[in-house]
Amino acid sequence: MSLLDRFFSPADPVTPSEIGPGIRLVVGLGNPGPEYERTRHNIGFELVDLMVSQRGVKWQRESKLKAKIAVDGAGVCWAKPLTYMNLSGTAVARIARSRGLHPNQILVVYDDIALPFGRLRFRAEGSAGGHNGIKSMLAALATESFARLRMGIGESRDAGHEGGLVEHVLGRFSPEEWPEAEKMLAIAADGVNCVLSDGLAAAMNRFNRRAD
Repeated sequence: MSLLDRFFSPADPVTPSEIGPGIRLVVGLGNPGPEYERTRHNIGFELVDLMVSQRGVKWQRESKLKAKIAVDGAGVCWAKPLTYMNLSGTAVARIARSRGLHPNQILVVYDDIALPFGRLRFRAEGSAGGHNGIKSMLAALATESFARLRMGIGESRDAGHEGGLVEHVLGRFSPEEWPEAEKMLAIAADGVNCVLSDGLAAAMNRFNRRAD
């Protein structure tokens, strides 16, 4: 184990605190590589890519942090872990520590099969709900107290057969679905902007509904 890995070890967890109000780190979850682009599981990557582009800033690959990072003019850090989904928490914990942030200053964006396609749901905290990326974050941060935006991708129609769920989440949106996904991304971007400007409670009141 390297010195850096020991420094960011889950055994020395980030502790929730009221220090530094507001979200300062927005993390999109997904898998790196062109083979995963526009897949349902990468909707978190798609959202932060959109919002970083809107801000006119560039991604920088940070090997020590195991992530791509962009910092906008307001000082908000945007991140895409490069660890693959199941180890996302490792990267998020490193980024948070490197920037002196606490879990209550983090917003994580990810796909959710439990929500109908197009539905958005902001939450202040909670369990993983079966999502492996969130499971990894819970282990690495040692707390449930970080904000999330769940983006509905719907259940698999073939979930009953072996591999059906995996095929669904790792599958690309169909040409018919993509315009609806783009609509959901646009409204989700408005929601994240609301969190950053007005707080999580305001975003929950305005955006916890179907993206229509």
